[in-house]
Amino acid sequence: MIAVMVFGVVGYLSAGWNLSDSIYMVVISIFTVGYGEVRPIEAEGLRDLTMAIIVLGCFSVIFVSGALVQFLLAGQILRALGDRRMSAELKKLNKHVIICGYGRIGRMVAADLKAGQRPFVIIDKDERRLETAREEGYLTLEGEATRESVLIEAGIAKASVLATVLPSDASNVFITLSARDLNPELRIISRGEDPATERKLIQAGATRVVLPAHIGAERVSHLILFPEAEQLIDDSEKSHHLREDLVDLGLQMEESIVPKYSRFVGKTVADLESHEDGGMIVVALHRKDGGTELRPGREVVLNAGDGVVTVSRGSNLCLLLEKERE
Repeated sequence: MIAVMVFGVVGYLSAGWNLSDSIYMVVISIFTVGYGEVRPIEAEGLRDLTMAIIVLGCFSVIFVSGALVQFLLAGQILRALGDRRMSAELKKLNKHVIICGYGRIGRMVAADLKAGQRPFVIIDKDERRLETAREEGYLTLEGEATRESVLIEAGIAKASVLATVLPSDASNVFITLSARDLNPELRIISRGEDPATERKLIQAGATRVVLPAHIGAERVSHLILFPEAEQLIDDSEKSHHLREDLVDLGLQMEESIVPKYSRFVGKTVADLESHEDGGMIVVALHRKDGGTELRPGREVVLNAGDGVVTVSRGSNLCLLLEKERE
């Protein structure tokens, strides 16, 4: 179509028309809107040029429209075939795992299950995430995992395990309640962001509750147990791999010194952790005198010059400790 338009404009320009009239004439000819000629077509060959533009333009419009319709229909057909194939595969599943949520943790779970050759289906409401999952060859189901109809379509009655790993504690509690009601024998593993939610998830029917912050804290503690604990945080290679592991869990590790003017001097570990509403865990204290306390108790007092190692969901430890006494 563009080639026809360029051909027509050049033809009219060569006949002495200005650019504006040439473009206008080509457009009304190609789209056959029925307007009159902007100039008398008296020059030799202009009438033939106009007829050629009309014929070629109509063919171009028909071709482009047909290609567009074919593209849309092909997409719908492929989607319908994909939905039918997915439904057939879902019906074949038995003793499978249902993963609710395909975020950072969901991707890690899916990769491990694939490596272990365990059948599973992923539920997520985000089409872009599901497209990424399908590119990995995973079986997916678009929808809200909080809806019972979606869980039923995922084959919860025949599933052996359900892992709800959404970032929202409220959603995880609701999914756990629904899943337990639909399949009393189901093993349910729920993610919890706030430690206080663990009890609610257990009461809702969760078999196990996973707290990413606590997992990250354990990971840091195990690495600190090496003899070179004092150099752990500053060792670039180990720190890089450790931080990558934590980022996959949506966490970050920080170490900072308690200034002598900090409001937390003389305060306890519990005071520091509660300041972030459970979003921070102190995993180690490097005392000014050279000692190291791993997973210090909540009653342990912070002193000026102590190095504090934390795992959190985005807190800025340095700025927090820099706050002066009121």
